[in-house]
Amino acid sequence: MATATRLLTAEDVFNLPSDLRCELIDGVLIEMSPPGPEHGMIAATIARFLGNHAVSQRLGIVFGEAGFILRRGPDTVRAPDAAFIRAERVPPTGPPKTFWETAPDLIVEVVSPNDTPAEVQAKIHTWIEAGVQLAWVVYPATHRVVVVRSLQERVELTEEDTLSGEDVLPGFMCAVHEIFRW
Repeated sequence: MATATRLLTAEDVFNLPSDLRCELIDGVLIEMSPPGPEHGMIAATIARFLGNHAVSQRLGIVFGEAGFILRRGPDTVRAPDAAFIRAERVPPTGPPKTFWETAPDLIVEVVSPNDTPAEVQAKIHTWIEAGVQLAWVVYPATHRVVVVRSLQERVELTEEDTLSGEDVLPGFMCAVHEIFRW
């Protein structure tokens, strides 16, 4: 006998206890463990660099681990390690109090030791399909960053390279090695 499982909505997930770290993929709740210290430090460093530039240039706002609704029916809610949304896309009242029903312009995903390549690719695929224009996939183990513009366009950067906000976050530049300094 088959058991019916009720798919959750973005609103269901938003109302869960705040100490539950999770994402919603096609209506199915995926619980996640908290990131390790290295992961958290790298994510915070990148968010700080992005935020300093975005605020000083009045380009938009930067988030750390905020939920974004990427699909409806069934719902998908993901939370990147950092995200940027251009100022012209921010409502006059500011960001919503619940999950934002839009894709950010730029997202950052820091790869954890237990993330499989298939999981990372699926996550980036979802972001790009939802409308993210620029994704940075950060690999702490190798000190590399993969820059993704589309499902066909990706560039791998090493510590000797410079990370750029390109036309998504104009003027932003950061030496890759700077995000791994501690």
